[in-house]
Amino acid sequence: MRTERKILFHGQYFADFYLEQTARVQEKIEYVFKLLRTVEQVPKKFLKHIEGTDGLFEIRIEMDSNIYRIFCCFDKGNIIILFNAFQKKSQKTPRQELALAQKLMKEYFNQKENTDEKGRNKKR
Repeated sequence: MRTERKILFHGQYFADFYLEQTARVQEKIEYVFKLLRTVEQVPKKFLKHIEGTDGLFEIRIEMDSNIYRIFCCFDKGNIIILFNAFQKKSQKTPRQELALAQKLMKEYFNQKENTDEKGRNKKR
């Protein structure tokens, strides 16, 4: 199986969310991550750009009658950076979750800009 993409976390938000989920939900998340890593063209059912944002996406997971969203972005084309996640309880995405994702994405790229390939601060 050829790997197309790599998945990385920014901060602890997604990991905290993941650990709170049941084993079945965690399995479904892993299934969707496997698709993201290996499928060249990921269906919109699983990954969709968020309109009105500059490069923010949501990973979409449905399990039974529950809907989960994981905010992410792409870096270098084949790296997916995960930010925060939540269980969707209404039609609209909660503003505070979207605002947090945008803040984390900005933080990620600012940190990346200020560190070298080995993770050391460039401004020494």
